[in-house]
Amino acid sequence: MTATIELNDACPSHWAPDFDFCLRVLTTACQAVGLNRDVTVSLRFVDAEESLALNSTWREKNASTNVLSFRAEWPEELKDNLTSEPLGDIVICPIVVEAEAREQLKNLEDHWAHMLVHGFYHLIGYNHVTESESATMEALETECLKKLGISNPYLLV
Repeated sequence: MTATIELNDACPSHWAPDFDFCLRVLTTACQAVGLNRDVTVSLRFVDAEESLALNSTWREKNASTNVLSFRAEWPEELKDNLTSEPLGDIVICPIVVEAEAREQLKNLEDHWAHMLVHGFYHLIGYNHVTESESATMEALETECLKKLGISNPYLLV
């Protein structure tokens, strides 16, 4: 299993993790759920304005948000011919992530790792619409973050 990432930082004025950090986190996220195929994920770090526009368009929420995930829609016959399956896009707003980490007294890098894992698990089909889905997704995230040496983020809020 190989995770490939394409990284685009459209918000260079705020700190964001580097390529190696993102790759390590996403590779661990793949391994933690037993994903055994090669995958590609597009990461884009955006400013608050772009986050607001995307959140408004796709979720009808009038606020910037920490992370958005957009699953790729590929016909099965095309997937069969690819060496690495494109899973979709994870869009993260460094400004929001930084503010949340500060407000919740979390380590910034740990919070970034959580946002990457959270966004990735959305790409592979997990959600948190119902209580049951939330419990499943939170347990998966917590287990993955533990493998990265990061404490349960849901206990720190």
